[in-house]
Amino acid sequence: MPTSRTIDVQDFINRHGVSGFQIRIVVLCFLVVAIDGFDTAAIGYIAPALRAQWQVSQAQLAPLFGAGLLGLMIGAFLFGPLSDRIGRKAMLIVTTAFFGLASLASAWSTSIEMLTVLRFVTGLGLGGAMPNAITLTSEYCPEARRSFLTMAMFCGFTVGSALGGFAAAHLIADHGWTSVLVLGGVLPLALLPLLALGLPESVRFLVLRQAAPERIARLLARIAPHENLTGASFTGIAARKGSPIGQLFQPGLVAGTLCLWLTFFMSLLIFYLLSSWLPTIISSAGLTLKQASLVTVMLATGGTVGGLVLGALMDRANPHAVLGLSYLGAAGFVALIGSATGSVVLLAVAVFGAGFCVAGSQIGINALAASTYPTASRATGVSWANAVGRIGSVVGSMTGASLIGLGLGLPATFGVVAVPALVAAVGITLKGRLGTPALPGATPAVQAS
Repeated sequence: MPTSRTIDVQDFINRHGVSGFQIRIVVLCFLVVAIDGFDTAAIGYIAPALRAQWQVSQAQLAPLFGAGLLGLMIGAFLFGPLSDRIGRKAMLIVTTAFFGLASLASAWSTSIEMLTVLRFVTGLGLGGAMPNAITLTSEYCPEARRSFLTMAMFCGFTVGSALGGFAAAHLIADHGWTSVLVLGGVLPLALLPLLALGLPESVRFLVLRQAAPERIARLLARIAPHENLTGASFTGIAARKGSPIGQLFQPGLVAGTLCLWLTFFMSLLIFYLLSSWLPTIISSAGLTLKQASLVTVMLATGGTVGGLVLGALMDRANPHAVLGLSYLGAAGFVALIGSATGSVVLLAVAVFGAGFCVAGSQIGINALAASTYPTASRATGVSWANAVGRIGSVVGSMTGASLIGLGLGLPATFGVVAVPALVAAVGITLKGRLGTPALPGATPAVQAS
């Protein structure tokens, strides 16, 4: 092959199969997101033991929960634009170290106020790490398999959260609640050397920043070792005018951005409402606490399965249509929960279906966000969509108590809970109808360059 040529990097990635190098990136990002999932859920695991040891009320615990969510939201707003300026790998390592150190420090808290502050700090790092893992994974995937690989990586969040629950149960029993926070700090810090040595910088980001062709060639050679890239120059990534934040609102992207934000808000609202209040609501219907806990596990289980199945479908069909139908299904399954409490089996099926459609679609819209924005603003686009979604998570976690207080009865209550899923279906469908502009170097499959 001639060596004096120009290579479109995305076309190069598309033309070759998924290499071991790319799988390694997916696995390392999966581990980051899994630890992220564990640390995000950690406060829920330790809350009962914490309350008993420090003799604090539920009202005193509320700011503790809210501080973590607030930190996640601000971290997502803050670190996305920074990643689009200094790089995905660097920011992923910094934010992983950030939340690891903060979680470790939290274990030595001496008061509920101190722990609340440190959970906010931990949330800042958590909010920045996950969108960068999504962005880096997406930018090394061939377009034909991007949705599946990105969503498989993101399933680490639900896996980490679920496995963390089992680990926390044993740790708290044997070593107390602080051991959960210690583990949540040690794991990301132990992962840092692997990230530093095993993760590359995004090759698309390097092209955008006009890095040395030799550096880009070395990375692409890891994908296709048989290719002779000596003397080649690299292109296909268009520079964009304005700041990464301003690019989200440029003509052609602004409508898609707003529709995506609406979907994220409603999706995380309903997910956090269910995950926070489902055990309480269904146990009030006569189920034992053990039955309620086991049924609730089906929410995360369904989300993991849904993420993989929907990811495969999104690579084969219109992703907006796949997610729109999934959110419609979510509304049906959520409504069914309110009428299924008479049968544990039917209830488990309904909760699994709700997890499959709600949590699975949440994973899906993260992958879709990564393919919506150009390289110059991709980390910002993914991070800010997650940040808006975190506002929905706060609303969802607070709404449950109000719904229970209305005394509507379970069928009507879950009918109301199903409404955000319908709004999410409208939002993602509308985004698909509005479309995204064809940017330089784009293909019909994925419009963002």
